[in-house]
Amino acid sequence: MFIRAYLRASTDSQDASRAKGALVQFAADNGHKIAAFYTENESGTKLHRPELFRLLDDSHDGDVLLIEQVDRLSRLSPDDWASLKAIIAAKKVTVVSLDLATSHAALKPAQGQDDFTKGMINAVNGMLLDMLAVVARKDYEDRRRRQAEGIENAKARDVYKGRQVDQALHNRIKECLDAGKSIRKTAEIVGCAVSTVQRVKTA
Repeated sequence: MFIRAYLRASTDSQDASRAKGALVQFAADNGHKIAAFYTENESGTKLHRPELFRLLDDSHDGDVLLIEQVDRLSRLSPDDWASLKAIIAAKKVTVVSLDLATSHAALKPAQGQDDFTKGMINAVNGMLLDMLAVVARKDYEDRRRRQAEGIENAKARDVYKGRQVDQALHNRIKECLDAGKSIRKTAEIVGCAVSTVQRVKTA
């Protein structure tokens, strides 16, 4: 069994690797090491994410897809979530999430469990995974709705200025680049995506 950790953030300005330490510690507490990390800045509402699908391509029967929270894996529509689940099932990969306690059993020895018990654990885990995926999607839709309402209200009052640049982040990036740091090293130091550093460099 190989454990492959998936780390995702929605925007370039967010640190997708933020939860890496928590995942490493969780695996160690359960007697395992993480074989590989797959990190990207992509929306959880998108089904086709390069690093997620690279993880699945690399995976084999019995491997574990480890995440911090279910919303790191999915804020998908019901149809896209069903598609992703089918792909995961076809690869015979088990999803383990820190926020889903029933999934942790996948990292424990299965000796002494009969087929009925294993089946029940898998069924309960699948049901709860579906529920958390639905909650994650609803949270995303609610936030988008509130954001749209806020923008409309701001426009009506003629105070809407659009998305503001994170000037402090840009300044830190420029300082690292001016000090001779590479684009990738700068991204690691300031905790942002490589693409953000590239945009600041070429601006």
